[in-house]
Amino acid sequence: MIDPYLALGRERFVINPDAKYLTGRRVLVTGAGGSIGSELCRRLATYDLRELAMLDRDESALHSTQLSISKQALLTDDTIILGDIRDERSTLRVFQKIRPEIVFHAAALKHQPLLERYPHEAIKVNVIGTMNVIRAAIFSGAKRFINISTDKAADPTCVLGASKRIAEQVVASFHPDRCVSVRFGNVFASRGSAVETFIWQIKNDEWITITSPEMFRYFITKDEAIDLLIHCGSIGTSGDVMIMDMGKPIHIAGLAQRIADQLNLPAKIVYTGIRGGEKTYEVLYGIDECIKNTEHPLISYAKVPLMTRTLGDAVDLSDDATLVGRQLVELANGENDSNSHHW
Repeated sequence: MIDPYLALGRERFVINPDAKYLTGRRVLVTGAGGSIGSELCRRLATYDLRELAMLDRDESALHSTQLSISKQALLTDDTIILGDIRDERSTLRVFQKIRPEIVFHAAALKHQPLLERYPHEAIKVNVIGTMNVIRAAIFSGAKRFINISTDKAADPTCVLGASKRIAEQVVASFHPDRCVSVRFGNVFASRGSAVETFIWQIKNDEWITITSPEMFRYFITKDEAIDLLIHCGSIGTSGDVMIMDMGKPIHIAGLAQRIADQLNLPAKIVYTGIRGGEKTYEVLYGIDECIKNTEHPLISYAKVPLMTRTLGDAVDLSDDATLVGRQLVELANGENDSNSHHW
């Protein structure tokens, strides 16, 4: 078992989330089978909710999440929902049936190299899927919407970051009581993460593959991420992107070495080269973002400017993945006008 704080070389960030707003509420989590979605569901299940609904398109992942919460996985409960957020009509039917008051939107595609090759999928899930979910949520009476974003959305250079930046702008265009995005870095040992890959490679005496010796990333643990999401649902206001101070960025090669040390195994590192759209250093704030403090010392926020161009006008949705990806990044970094927004 890897101690994440020992591997990261720091102590846990203490947030002490205010969860009073969840009491007696109907809550729905999209992407409930994913690393963050499932962890969030497990935490929410410990609160005095009126109802917890879990939505995912992966039936096995839903099975695992329900099993971890209720110690059985019959999959017969109406709050265990098999659905795809890319399907607008199906998503709306789900929300009209559940009528959630609070929505945590965790469903997303996150693997940067794949999305560089398949930018259309990033658009369908991260952009249009987010649009479908928030429209259905607001139409069905939700008052709080918490969208999970990424530090890659700050001055994005890749398809993943661009799609999540545009998703932040989609969320900011709606105005219930609280409709926010929460931006943080890599989640330590999440499913499909670099840390998970490193552990497998070390245990199997394989080369640890790192793209560059100059690679640094921000990291957050699952528990910290859930604390952050829940607290931001309490303090955020419409149009905010909430950002956590995650300390100093972590040197990836050093992280791999500390993981190997915990496993008492050698670390054999090979550098494979920086991939398309990849930064050596991530940033938490965009160059044009005005950052303001909240009452919590670890959490700040920026107002998300709204786009003036439609997705269809700005991106040629042809079969040319390179062109689509480049135009998506340009759209996410384009000029913004806070007085208008069109979809």
